Amino acid sequence: MSRYFDLVSKPARDLAGYFPTPSPSQTPADAQPPLIKLDANENPFGPSPLALEAMQSALAAANFYPDDDCAKLRRKLAAYHAVPMEQVLVTVGSTGMLALLCQTMLAPGLNAVTSERSFIIYGMAVRATGAQLIQAPLRKDKDQNKDGFDLAAILHAINDDTRIIFLANPNNPTGTMLEAWEVDQFLAEVPPHVVVVLDEAYYDFAVHFAALRKVEYSRSLEYLRRGARVIVLRTFSKAHGLAGLRVGYGLGPSELLTYCARMRNPFSVSSLAQAAALAALDDDGHIARVVSNNASQAQILTDRLSELGHRVVPTAANFLYCDVGEDASGVAGRLRGEAISVRPLSAWGAPTSIRVTIGTPEQNEFFLSAMRKIAGIPSRAADRPPDVPHRW
Repeated sequence: MSRYFDLVSKPARDLAGYFPTPSPSQTPADAQPPLIKLDANENPFGPSPLALEAMQSALAAANFYPDDDCAKLRRKLAAYHAVPMEQVLVTVGSTGMLALLCQTMLAPGLNAVTSERSFIIYGMAVRATGAQLIQAPLRKDKDQNKDGFDLAAILHAINDDTRIIFLANPNNPTGTMLEAWEVDQFLAEVPPHVVVVLDEAYYDFAVHFAALRKVEYSRSLEYLRRGARVIVLRTFSKAHGLAGLRVGYGLGPSELLTYCARMRNPFSVSSLAQAAALAALDDDGHIARVVSNNASQAQILTDRLSELGHRVVPTAANFLYCDVGEDASGVAGRLRGEAISVRPLSAWGAPTSIRVTIGTPEQNEFFLSAMRKIAGIPSRAADRPPDVPHRW
């Protein structure tokens, strides 16, 4: 026992912490071949050129504190989503909004509900307040949705002490998506003392996949405009390629967001992040190219991994959930030896599964060749996907 054990809070003692995979800057500069990072659902194409230009311009004013209210960005987001500015709160990534919401609504003796095998930060944000996270089981049926949320089980887990429900849609790490009609029915059953967080971090990818599959993905903003007790989370970290800047936002009832805003650290969203996000919203072409590549490469990866005998869950995000049928940590270790980093999912209760970010065509081909190599299957030229340019 350390000498500080009795001085820190119980949540600080009990939380295990979050240990992401190393960033490229933490790997040896002379590593050959360079590490291909397919473990954190990052955008392999980077930010919009407009965002890069905006950041360059903002550097000259880096001696000044940023706008604490993020007024220009909030105003633009409000117009973009057709909601009042008071219903927009910009935070340090969407995880910043999660933390503020938990600090605002939870305390020891209260709880939040989500599904098992969902975004791991939910548990960290909840337990940091001394509250409890209740995880409902996934669906148990054996159809293609067996890795999806069991909404009836989530409803059943609610009790008088529940204050928040987290629905990641699409879900991380499974990539599964709830259709709009399912969320409609679910919200109609949620009691009034509970706020539902619709975490749409992968919104742009999901909209594209839903259009291809001819289904309706989300009516989240309609719920908000009707006055429902919902918080909608969005981020610039994924399709916009600004993960390193940490900028996201919540859309929700103005009264609740006002309380959350009181819990913020001052000047938490940097000037560069605000400038880049403002510019990124103007580059529809960049997003269109990112999500189009993602959908086509998702199909190629799914087909090729399935040919290797792995079970791949149909995705609505920018990653694949793949059951490799053996110890996932061992597979991830062997892939790292081939200069590929993926995420083993033992911490999510899926010890034989990995999560793989959908990269550029070249990155994906390198990954597939490595998968064949560690399985002892020689790569064949006929297996290569069409050569698709990945720079624009």
